Parts: sequence; structure tokens; C-alpha cells
Amino acid sequence: MSLTSPEVSTFAERVPAYLQRLERTTDALLPAASTDPERLHEAMRYACEGGKHLRALMVYAAGETLGVPAEKLDAAACAVELIHAYSLVHDDLPAMDNDDLRRGRPTVHKAYDEAVGILVGDTLQTSAFEVLANTAALDADQKVRMIRALAHASGSLGMVGGQAVDMASENKTLTLAQLESLHARKTGALILVTCQLAGIAANASDVTEQALERYGKRIGLAFQIQDDVLDQIADTATLGKTAGKDLAQHKSTFPSLLGLEQARQRADALFDEARDAARSISHQADPLLWLADFIQQRDH
Repeated sequence: MSLTSPEVSTFAERVPAYLQRLERTTDALLPAASTDPERLHEAMRYACEGGKHLRALMVYAAGETLGVPAEKLDAAACAVELIHAYSLVHDDLPAMDNDDLRRGRPTVHKAYDEAVGILVGDTLQTSAFEVLANTAALDADQKVRMIRALAHASGSLGMVGGQAVDMASENKTLTLAQLESLHARKTGALILVTCQLAGIAANASDVTEQALERYGKRIGLAFQIQDDVLDQIADTATLGKTAGKDLAQHKSTFPSLLGLEQARQRADALFDEARDAARSISHQADPLLWLADFIQQRDH
């Protein structure tokens, strides 16, 4: 059954097919676990297993809203997930958050060792750009624009810069503006770029790109506020990672600055603003509306 089949009428029903596409693209890109060096390739695949794959689904949801065929979105969806997986592997390392649990099982450096964890992150990052460069579904200009956008979102002015500020902010009380700026980079940049990648695949107009940016920025900030709330109220088994880690590391969080209820209200307001932005993109924005609902209702 194809993604456009009348029998598959909602984005929620199409999600399993999109996740299968993501799995196939990732499996084809990554070397087999039996390929030398076997331990590294086995660990790379381990790092990519599990998770909700929300960022990939955002690429597909934004692309579908813009009428982009799925084959033009596969490489972008895979690339952003590889960057996300690499960031988690490095974030869990002893020199960073020093965490033992990720996605309900041992982190890569615990399942293997610290050196392998470093190398896995390194190679997943480069693999993200390889999948974009190699795809035959996009033209050369689209590939260059996607590589540029993903590199910017992942670098010192994006995700990695946010991680650096986050580490430097331990044992400090940030202002709300500082905390929002931190997470616009650490978490928000990689969420925002999912919408930008779909826009590039669609050769979207400036007006559409601006609406996609509004959606991505609001979903990104809402997602992080929600993460902070869940870190405080959920248990380790539900989260699949160590609960209460932010408080233990004396980090500023949205609940610590706003209070738990106000933080929830702020996230809800951002989700509503994201939905308004989605509706301004297209009258067929159901995929982006569903995704906002899905993220808002998550418990981990």
C-alpha cells in the first residue's frame, strides 16, 4: 500500500510507512556490523536503534504538507536523525553529562567503551552529510542548500554551541531569555532545520519558508520546556534516561524559573502558536497539526 493510497487517510496511519522508509535509508547507508572495524560499525547501529524519530517525522510531515514526494525527503530525514543520534552519544559521555542510560538501555560508552563512543559520534555526524550528498532524488542545488542548513544547525552557532553554553551554565541561575537562547540552539536548531530541509525539497517560497520557521521555532521551544517538565515529574523507566538529571547538575530549567504549572502553560501556548503557523502554510497541514498534538501528548 502506498503512502498516498486512499486506504491510508491520515498522517498517523502513514507514520509506520515513513519509519520503515527511514529504517531502510539508514540501513543502506551504515556499513554492516560485520564490516571491519566490526566493533565500531556494530556500535553505530546500536546508537541508531530505538527512539521516537520525531525529527525525521517532522521532515516527512512538513514535506507532505508542501506536497513533496517521500523519496525526496528520505535523505533529509535520515541525515537529521544521524546528527541527533551522534549528539546523544556525545552528550552522554563522561566529559559531558556522564549518563548511563539512553532509550531505556546502556549508553554507547557503557555498552562498548568511551573511545568507541567518541568515534561513533564522529562517524554518525559525517554519515549525515554523506547521505545528503549521495541521494539521487535531489538536484545539486538542493543538496548544497540542505548540507549548508544542517551544518549550520549542528555547529557552534546551533546545537554544539548550545551544548557548550549548557555545560558552562551548570551551578548558575540563568534569566528566562538566556535559557530560551540556550535551548534555541541546543534543542531548537535541529528541530527547526527539519522544517527548513522540507522547504528546500519543495523549493518553497520565502513566505512559506517564514511560516515553516515560525512552526519549527515554536515546536522546538515547546519541546524543550516539555522535556524540562518531564525530567521533573516522570520516572527513569518512563523517560528511558536518568530522571532528575538537570536538578542534580544544578541547571536552570523552565520549571525552576517559571514554576511547574506556568512552564506547562507556556509550552501549551507555543504548541497553539505552532498550529497557527502550520495552518498558514497550507490548508492541507494535517501532518504538522498531528505532529504538534503527538509531541504535546508525549510522556517521554
